Amino acid sequence: MNQVASAPPVLLSIAGFDPCGGAGIAADLKTFAAHNCYGVAVITAITVQSTRGVRSVQATPPELLRAQLEHLLADVTPAGVKIGMLATRANVDVVASLLEQKKFPCVVLDPVLRSSSGFELLEARAWKELSRRLLKLVTVVTPNVAELAALAGMEVRDDASLRAAAQKLVELGARAVVVTGGHLPKPVDLLYDGKEFLPFTSERVRSENKHGSGCTFSAAIATHLALGRQLPDAVMLAKAYVARAIERGFAIGKGPGPLNHFHRFHQEPGHRPTEPASAGYPR
Repeated sequence: MNQVASAPPVLLSIAGFDPCGGAGIAADLKTFAAHNCYGVAVITAITVQSTRGVRSVQATPPELLRAQLEHLLADVTPAGVKIGMLATRANVDVVASLLEQKKFPCVVLDPVLRSSSGFELLEARAWKELSRRLLKLVTVVTPNVAELAALAGMEVRDDASLRAAAQKLVELGARAVVVTGGHLPKPVDLLYDGKEFLPFTSERVRSENKHGSGCTFSAAIATHLALGRQLPDAVMLAKAYVARAIERGFAIGKGPGPLNHFHRFHQEPGHRPTEPASAGYPR
């Protein structure tokens, strides 16, 4: 007799589409799958993009975004949600309204403001709306330093101002903040839960193939939270996963290549990986 397999945890990605498959929806779905979870996705924007950078963005109309979410969630119950690029203030409002109405076990917000090549991925007028409405509705927010400064509305120059900005996000409503610190000589990701700071320090992985590492990091955190792990453990495990994926990344075009999300399934004999690391988590 054939037995029906039990379904794995379902994770929802709300993010943009990257045609070269390194970031956004594609990175999230690959990360979920690599952790033995099933990914579903709602697209917030279509980008004209390659490994050489973003050329243009076409945002999903808010009514279409709302319809995608409503129809999917009437059928599927996610164990966790990862939010990435939202593109417009209207789309921020749609997602905020959803989170106000539905309670998910965990929600990770990766506040994507710009691509690593400098292209705007969220309207400047939406930054304040994201801080005002979304921060208080998520489990953890995962900005890089530039995103942290923009959302907190203050300059981040050193460790003291970085910590002050993280505290500002908590004052604005965030329950926890993980600042990715690939800008430092020795990469440090800093977790602040409103009570204490917990650093995650490691050696840097030297590789050009790290396109989508920020998306992957936040998606991995969401996955581990959905699997029942506590936030510090989720951050530690996500950091280690991203480091290995960067180390085993590969070039597919003329620019920085993607991570190898499925590196665990392709171990080479005698391979000895380096220590876990942050690499700046570019968009």
